[in-house]
Amino acid sequence: MNNDSSPVRIGRRSAVDTPRPAPMHIVLFGAGHVGHALVQLLGSLPCVVQWVDERDELFPDETPPNVQVEATDTPDVIVDAAPPGAWFLVMTHNHALDFSLAARILRRRDFSYFGMIGSKTKRVKFERRLLERGVELERLEQMTCPIGVEGIVDKAPAAIAIAVCAQLLRVRTRQGAAAHASRTAGSHVQRGEPVTL
Repeated sequence: MNNDSSPVRIGRRSAVDTPRPAPMHIVLFGAGHVGHALVQLLGSLPCVVQWVDERDELFPDETPPNVQVEATDTPDVIVDAAPPGAWFLVMTHNHALDFSLAARILRRRDFSYFGMIGSKTKRVKFERRLLERGVELERLEQMTCPIGVEGIVDKAPAAIAIAVCAQLLRVRTRQGAAAHASRTAGSHVQRGEPVTL
């Protein structure tokens, strides 16, 4: 007979669930092939997606339940209306629109992530033009371009989508760990305990 008084646990859940972060609010500009592939993956992740494009005919008839289609001629307005902490993904068919969106996003100081599809050459050109428009050099570090985790060279839309999702999840994990470390350090300071960094 077992005299152990500890509670019996059934299944794989622990008695104390760690709090889960709020779903990512992703604003995805571009309904091309990569946008379509990305939406399919994001549809199964803990996020809410605003999928934005000027070309209404490119959107599918059905999308995952966490995806909201925004067919609009004024995508810049969507940038301004996005909530604090938004995750911006820019992958439109138009370099001029990409640039306009990049300049608008970088004016915000409260986004969690900004990634744009493109080459290193595109980044260099955009950086030069953004600096001419008055964007501070340190702000350019907040723009991820090329987008996606390194090491995936396949240019198929599905491969790019996987690389982008992997990067989003990695950034989210790092931000969550940093926020947890900050909260923990703050609680030690409140109790008068030394903080080791």
